Amino acid sequence: MASRRGNPVEGTADPSARILGVDPGLNITGYGVLERGDGGLRLCEAGVVRGRSHGTLAERLVEMHAGIRDVIASLRPSVMALEELYSHYDRPRTAILMGHARGVICLAAAQSGIAVAPYPATQIKKVLTGSGRASKSQIQRAIQYELGLSQLPEPADVADALAVALCHYYLKEKPAAAGFGAGTATPRRS
Repeated sequence: MASRRGNPVEGTADPSARILGVDPGLNITGYGVLERGDGGLRLCEAGVVRGRSHGTLAERLVEMHAGIRDVIASLRPSVMALEELYSHYDRPRTAILMGHARGVICLAAAQSGIAVAPYPATQIKKVLTGSGRASKSQIQRAIQYELGLSQLPEPADVADALAVALCHYYLKEKPAAAGFGAGTATPRRS
Protein backbone atom coordinates (compact mmCIF):
# COMPACT_ATOMS: atom_id res chain seq x y z
CA MET A 1 0.00 0.00 0.00
CA ALA A 2 1.31 3.46 -0.87
CA SER A 3 1.94 5.86 1.98
CA ARG A 4 1.39 9.58 1.84
CA ARG A 5 3.39 12.01 3.88
CA GLY A 6 2.80 15.73 3.59
CA ASN A 7 3.02 18.95 5.50
CA PRO A 8 -0.36 20.66 5.69
CA VAL A 9 -0.59 24.39 6.32
CA GLU A 10 -3.29 25.70 8.66
CA GLY A 11 -6.18 27.80 7.39
CA THR A 12 -6.68 26.56 3.85
CA ALA A 13 -9.85 27.88 2.30
CA ASP A 14 -11.04 27.69 -1.30
CA PRO A 15 -10.33 24.35 -3.03
CA SER A 16 -11.44 25.79 -6.40
CA ALA A 17 -8.36 27.98 -6.27
CA ARG A 18 -5.85 25.17 -5.75
CA ILE A 19 -3.09 24.05 -8.11
CA LEU A 20 -1.65 20.56 -7.64
CA GLY A 21 1.90 20.17 -8.92
CA VAL A 22 3.16 16.61 -9.32
CA ASP A 23 6.67 15.23 -9.89
CA PRO A 24 6.18 11.61 -11.04
CA GLY A 25 8.47 8.85 -9.87
CA LEU A 26 8.16 5.09 -9.65
CA ASN A 27 9.19 4.92 -5.98
CA ILE A 28 8.60 8.48 -4.79
CA THR A 29 6.16 10.95 -6.32
CA GLY A 30 6.37 14.51 -5.07
CA TYR A 31 3.34 16.75 -4.83
CA GLY A 32 2.63 20.31 -3.80
CA VAL A 33 -0.65 22.19 -3.60
CA LEU A 34 -0.68 25.96 -3.95
CA GLU A 35 -3.72 28.05 -3.15
CA ARG A 36 -4.40 31.42 -4.72
CA GLY A 37 -6.45 33.99 -2.87
CA ASP A 38 -6.76 37.67 -2.08
CA GLY A 39 -3.42 37.68 -0.29
CA GLY A 40 -1.63 36.09 -3.24
CA LEU A 41 -0.29 32.58 -3.51
CA ARG A 42 0.40 30.30 -0.56
CA LEU A 43 1.49 26.76 0.11
CA CYS A 44 -1.42 24.55 1.15
CA GLU A 45 0.43 21.21 1.48
CA ALA A 46 3.49 19.48 0.08
CA GLY A 47 4.77 15.95 0.47
CA VAL A 48 5.49 12.66 -1.19
CA VAL A 49 3.59 9.53 -2.12
CA ARG A 50 5.82 6.53 -1.48
CA GLY A 51 5.26 3.10 -2.89
CA ARG A 52 7.08 -0.09 -2.07
CA SER A 53 10.53 -0.08 -3.58
CA HIS A 54 10.05 -3.72 -4.52
CA GLY A 55 7.23 -5.31 -6.41
CA THR A 56 6.20 -5.54 -10.00
CA LEU A 57 5.83 -2.44 -12.12
CA ALA A 58 2.07 -2.97 -12.17
CA GLU A 59 1.91 -3.12 -8.34
CA ARG A 60 3.95 0.06 -8.00
CA LEU A 61 1.74 1.87 -10.51
CA VAL A 62 -1.40 0.81 -8.64
CA GLU A 63 0.08 2.20 -5.42
CA MET A 64 1.04 5.47 -7.07
CA HIS A 65 -2.42 5.84 -8.59
CA ALA A 66 -4.06 5.22 -5.19
CA GLY A 67 -1.74 7.71 -3.48
CA ILE A 68 -2.39 10.47 -6.00
CA ARG A 69 -6.14 9.79 -5.87
CA ASP A 70 -5.92 10.22 -2.08
CA VAL A 71 -4.11 13.56 -2.45
CA ILE A 72 -6.73 14.76 -4.95
CA ALA A 73 -9.64 13.60 -2.78
CA SER A 74 -8.37 15.25 0.39
CA LEU A 75 -7.04 18.52 -1.08
CA ARG A 76 -9.53 18.95 -3.97
CA PRO A 77 -7.38 20.93 -6.43
CA SER A 78 -8.94 22.53 -9.49
CA VAL A 79 -6.04 21.75 -11.85
CA MET A 80 -2.95 19.53 -11.98
CA ALA A 81 0.36 20.84 -13.34
CA LEU A 82 2.73 18.15 -14.56
CA GLU A 83 6.17 18.19 -16.15
CA GLU A 84 6.21 16.88 -19.72
CA LEU A 85 8.05 13.66 -20.35
CA TYR A 86 11.68 14.11 -21.35
CA SER A 87 13.72 11.43 -23.04
CA HIS A 88 17.50 11.46 -22.85
CA TYR A 89 19.13 9.54 -25.68
CA ASP A 90 21.42 7.70 -23.23
CA ARG A 91 18.51 6.41 -21.12
CA PRO A 92 15.46 5.64 -23.26
CA ARG A 93 14.25 2.96 -20.83
CA THR A 94 13.88 5.58 -18.08
CA ALA A 95 11.58 7.63 -20.30
CA ILE A 96 9.42 4.58 -20.98
CA LEU A 97 9.12 3.78 -17.26
CA MET A 98 8.36 7.42 -16.44
CA GLY A 99 5.70 7.36 -19.15
CA HIS A 100 3.92 4.64 -17.18
CA ALA A 101 4.12 6.70 -13.98
CA ARG A 102 2.92 9.85 -15.71
CA GLY A 103 0.08 7.88 -17.30
CA VAL A 104 -1.41 6.70 -14.00
CA ILE A 105 -1.11 10.21 -12.59
CA CYS A 106 -3.01 11.60 -15.60
CA LEU A 107 -5.57 8.82 -15.16
CA ALA A 108 -6.12 9.81 -11.52
CA ALA A 109 -6.65 13.43 -12.58
CA ALA A 110 -9.09 12.45 -15.34
CA GLN A 111 -11.05 10.18 -13.01
CA SER A 112 -11.36 13.10 -10.60
CA GLY A 113 -12.43 15.55 -13.31
CA ILE A 114 -9.26 17.64 -13.05
CA ALA A 115 -7.56 19.13 -16.10
CA VAL A 116 -3.85 18.40 -16.56
CA ALA A 117 -1.56 21.23 -17.67
CA PRO A 118 1.77 19.91 -19.03
CA TYR A 119 4.99 21.97 -19.03
CA PRO A 120 8.47 21.22 -20.40
CA ALA A 121 11.26 21.25 -17.79
CA THR A 122 13.10 24.09 -19.54
CA GLN A 123 9.99 26.27 -19.46
CA ILE A 124 9.48 25.61 -15.74
CA LYS A 125 13.09 26.60 -15.04
CA LYS A 126 12.87 29.71 -17.23
CA VAL A 127 9.67 30.95 -15.62
CA LEU A 128 11.07 30.53 -12.10
CA THR A 129 14.65 31.70 -12.60
CA GLY A 130 14.92 33.37 -15.98
CA SER A 131 17.10 30.52 -17.29
CA GLY A 132 15.95 27.27 -18.87
CA ARG A 133 19.17 25.64 -17.65
CA ALA A 134 18.85 26.49 -13.95
CA SER A 135 20.26 24.04 -11.40
CA LYS A 136 18.18 22.21 -8.79
CA SER A 137 19.50 24.52 -6.07
CA GLN A 138 18.53 27.63 -8.08
CA ILE A 139 15.02 26.23 -8.49
CA GLN A 140 14.79 25.49 -4.75
CA ARG A 141 15.88 29.03 -3.86
CA ALA A 142 13.36 30.49 -6.32
CA ILE A 143 10.55 28.45 -4.74
CA GLN A 144 11.67 29.47 -1.25
CA TYR A 145 11.61 33.13 -2.29
CA GLU A 146 8.31 33.01 -4.19
CA LEU A 147 6.42 31.22 -1.41
CA GLY A 148 8.16 32.98 1.49
CA LEU A 149 9.39 29.70 2.98
CA SER A 150 11.81 29.72 5.90
CA GLN A 151 13.70 26.74 4.45
CA LEU A 152 14.48 25.33 1.03
CA PRO A 153 11.80 22.87 -0.10
CA GLU A 154 12.95 19.28 0.44
CA PRO A 155 13.18 16.58 -0.83
CA ALA A 156 13.87 17.27 -4.51
CA ASP A 157 10.62 15.52 -5.50
CA VAL A 158 8.63 18.10 -3.52
CA ALA A 159 10.68 20.98 -4.91
CA ASP A 160 10.04 19.79 -8.48
CA ALA A 161 6.31 19.46 -7.80
CA LEU A 162 6.15 22.98 -6.35
CA ALA A 163 8.14 24.30 -9.31
CA VAL A 164 5.64 23.01 -11.87
CA ALA A 165 2.72 24.34 -9.77
CA LEU A 166 4.37 27.78 -9.60
CA CYS A 167 5.02 27.67 -13.34
CA HIS A 168 1.33 27.02 -13.97
CA TYR A 169 0.34 29.86 -11.67
CA TYR A 170 2.55 32.36 -13.45
CA LEU A 171 1.69 31.26 -16.98
CA LYS A 172 -2.06 30.66 -16.59
CA GLU A 173 -3.24 32.42 -13.46
CA LYS A 174 -1.00 35.48 -13.44
CA PRO A 175 0.59 35.67 -16.90
CA ALA A 176 1.78 39.28 -16.59
CA ALA A 177 4.29 38.14 -13.97
CA ALA A 178 5.79 35.29 -16.03
CA GLY A 179 9.34 35.74 -17.17
CA PHE A 180 10.70 37.55 -14.14
CA GLY A 181 12.94 35.09 -12.33
CA ALA A 182 13.11 35.01 -8.55
CA GLY A 183 15.33 37.67 -7.11
CA THR A 184 15.06 39.96 -10.14
CA ALA A 185 14.20 43.64 -9.94
CA THR A 186 10.51 42.90 -10.44
CA PRO A 187 9.30 40.52 -7.73
CA ARG A 188 6.34 38.35 -8.63
CA ARG A 189 4.63 38.03 -5.27
CA SER A 190 1.03 39.15 -5.23
